[in-house]
Amino acid sequence: MSKVAIIGAGAMGLAAAYQAVSDGHEVDVFEAASETGGMAGHFDFGGVSIERFYHFVCKTDYATFELLDDLGIKEKLRWVPTTMGLFLNGRLNSWGNPISLLKLRDIGPLTKIRYGLFAFICVRRNSWPALEHESAKDWIIRWCGQENYDLFWRPLFAYKFFEYAENISAAWIWTRIRRIGRSRKSIMQEELGYIDGGSKTLIDALVKAIEASGGRIHLNSGVKKVEVSDGRVVAIHTQTGTAAADYVISTSPTPYVSRMIPDLPREWKERYDSIHNIGVICVILKLKKSVTPHFWVNISEPDLEIPGLIEFSNLRHVGPHAIVYVPYYMPVTNEKFTWSDQELFKEAFACLQRINPTLQSSDVVDVKVARLRHGQPICEPGFAAKIPAIQTPIAGLQIADTCFYYPEDRGISESVRLGREMAENLRGEKSKTK
Repeated sequence: MSKVAIIGAGAMGLAAAYQAVSDGHEVDVFEAASETGGMAGHFDFGGVSIERFYHFVCKTDYATFELLDDLGIKEKLRWVPTTMGLFLNGRLNSWGNPISLLKLRDIGPLTKIRYGLFAFICVRRNSWPALEHESAKDWIIRWCGQENYDLFWRPLFAYKFFEYAENISAAWIWTRIRRIGRSRKSIMQEELGYIDGGSKTLIDALVKAIEASGGRIHLNSGVKKVEVSDGRVVAIHTQTGTAAADYVISTSPTPYVSRMIPDLPREWKERYDSIHNIGVICVILKLKKSVTPHFWVNISEPDLEIPGLIEFSNLRHVGPHAIVYVPYYMPVTNEKFTWSDQELFKEAFACLQRINPTLQSSDVVDVKVARLRHGQPICEPGFAAKIPAIQTPIAGLQIADTCFYYPEDRGISESVRLGREMAENLRGEKSKTK
């Protein structure tokens, strides 16, 4: 039985731990926070358990389906018909299907045709290797034209990526379009899923299964250093002590890797350090009334510095109130990242009032602001070549975080898939050492 240390108790780390204990390893998971879940973690929102950062399930999230089945909770998955909106030119429009596109006012027919053809091809294609070295901006303009880009894409990119907006990988954007486009009941009807009780249901089931098989989860135990001897991992040092390890799987964000593993070769440290991340802030509002009938609304107004909103209660029933997420993605160097919770709420609520002028301050029941410094990697053209191999030059050490899904969209399903794959890799590593 090998000793396996897993760094991070988010979905990826817990999935790795579950697979490793299932394969007969002695497993310890070390988490810096006081709870499991990572970006899938929950908080109590006035009696409602809700994610700090919203999650949903798509019909192509096969790794999630398999894990739910393995854990015996596949009946917890629910599917709901959902819709999309577009706030453009001061109006809330239906969006996301051919009829909505045709009904959109003040947009020429050629622009609509090019947009519709573009979306259709994105959803139908299974691979598009030519996009790996092209920017999303150039790709969209080439297919759809400048007007399409300026109307539907430029504001979204500007307020999600800021200074990186014009240098985002087309391959990365394409896979996001494809994932959502394939989660449909029909060409006219989007259908998304959620887990009854939220992501916490899956996280709690993983923790229970890991501990039932002898695995241990150590909270408030951030890893300070991975110890290496003769080119192989031998131990990890945490805030609370030292633990011997034959194998280490790190799921920490790449910005922490160089400092945490000083024995990595210099060129490997440089590769991890060259991966840029942006932060994420979610202003989460509990309201007495709904803002829109849609699950999500893209905002394409130059004077509204928010790319969209998620009305989560239009997917998962969470009681008598509407739950709305207003997400901010930005580099942590951006001044707005240091704004107070009240400043963020004031701007977010003003945006909601623009979309639904009937909203009043008296409709606000509660507000929560969730922040994360490393929320999303910046994937520029050619990003695939930038990602280091998961197996490092140090024997017994594997490293991955959300950027290793590229070009796939980050999410719980990809976390689960990659976490389990890293644990399965130990089977081959173990046979090599015999």
